[in-house]
Amino acid sequence: MALNALGRHLALIGFMGAGKTTIAPNVAARLGRRIVEADRLLEGRVQLRLGEFFAKRGETEFRVAEAALIRDALASGDPAVFDLGGGAVKTPTAREALAAGAFVVLLEVDADSAWARVRGSDRPLARAEDPFRRLYAERTPLYREVADAVVPSGDEDGVVLAAAGVHYERGALARLGELVPGDGPLALVGDSTVLDLYGDGARQALGDRLVSTHELPPGEAAKTLDVVGRLWSELRLDREGTIVALGGGTATDVASFAAATYLRGVPWVSVPSTLVGQVDAGIGGKTAIDIPQGKNLVGAFHWPARVVIDEELLTTLPDRERRQGKAELLKTELLAGRPLDVRGAAAYKAGICLQDPHDRGPRRFLNLGHTFAHALEAAAGFDLPHGEAVALGLLAALRLSGRDAAPVVEALDPQPVAVDRAAAWEALQRDKKRSGGEINLVLLGDGGPYVAARPAEEVRAALDTLIRH
Repeated sequence: MALNALGRHLALIGFMGAGKTTIAPNVAARLGRRIVEADRLLEGRVQLRLGEFFAKRGETEFRVAEAALIRDALASGDPAVFDLGGGAVKTPTAREALAAGAFVVLLEVDADSAWARVRGSDRPLARAEDPFRRLYAERTPLYREVADAVVPSGDEDGVVLAAAGVHYERGALARLGELVPGDGPLALVGDSTVLDLYGDGARQALGDRLVSTHELPPGEAAKTLDVVGRLWSELRLDREGTIVALGGGTATDVASFAAATYLRGVPWVSVPSTLVGQVDAGIGGKTAIDIPQGKNLVGAFHWPARVVIDEELLTTLPDRERRQGKAELLKTELLAGRPLDVRGAAAYKAGICLQDPHDRGPRRFLNLGHTFAHALEAAAGFDLPHGEAVALGLLAALRLSGRDAAPVVEALDPQPVAVDRAAAWEALQRDKKRSGGEINLVLLGDGGPYVAARPAEEVRAALDTLIRH
């Protein structure tokens, strides 16, 4: 089975009335993909309305034509979102094509709801209730056989999360062994604080597959080459092994970077235990460590085999750590233009990252405020909490955008920090967004986020407002 829709088509399947046609355009827009409506494409190919096709040629010939179209469409073009008819999974040809070329999400609907939605329509197989229900019972096992993920009808965020390989569930830590893909050996990596709290539960859940546990220093101190080198030397996994990263953003950054480079890359699973990690850092496959010259300057892209988000892990989060996460959550709300909970924020980031897995396009928008934040963190010797730096960075970004900064002030109350101005400016200039005499920044307009080059002196003046006099 496919793990996610990265580099693969996303196919939506389900019974009549599951809402595939309603949800598919929204999902396609969030992933930056074209939409393929199989029924409309088939009508164009056979030059008949589907009802006429059924009436004149019968269902058997229809299914043959439908399967051929699905096979051909899945074998060509950039990854798309497919809206498939309710009976598309009936033929072996179509099922084989889906298994080979798509990540398949079943939009699940119960028979009563499905009938209430489609009765009285012109669908040829929805004209009488008893045959409709028999058909529902007949197709349900086929849907389950083909599906890589199952999402309730109408759950748009659920489709996006599933497509990115993100599993959201309260209490999921207890099922971690079931949620880690594959059957090879596992190495559990986490910071000392989180392992003290949740290490026993994670080890119990991972069971006999777990071969080693590796403790990292808490916080940004973990993101050094020395720590990664020690982890490389301790690991005893083969190429079938998986690293399970349990902890906040620093722990998942380090563990994922080790996974990206150990044996030239082994799978990893992200289990973020902080609000920052669950809405941002644990999703999308960006791995990194720090060097003295700047934050996250050494890293790789390595998509996680799965992300497991369990909000129950946040119950032990200290207030200061929760505030760090609120800064990333507010950033995501500003980008999305609407209030979000943890699940919604995770889905927003997952969609952007699937659209742009290597940070060459719209994923850059997720750096709103971060050019300033990273500079402040580096100038503070990485002793400034990330969320507090992001709050200040958002303040500067909104001011440069000509936007009211009140949402940041009211929610986060960021205060200027005491760091060396020259060191902060030097770190900002080393950031990946520098271009000649200008700095590329993510700003926020009425139509949403955009990237613009601003003169260096203007950016430096904005940075200075964030530093205590």
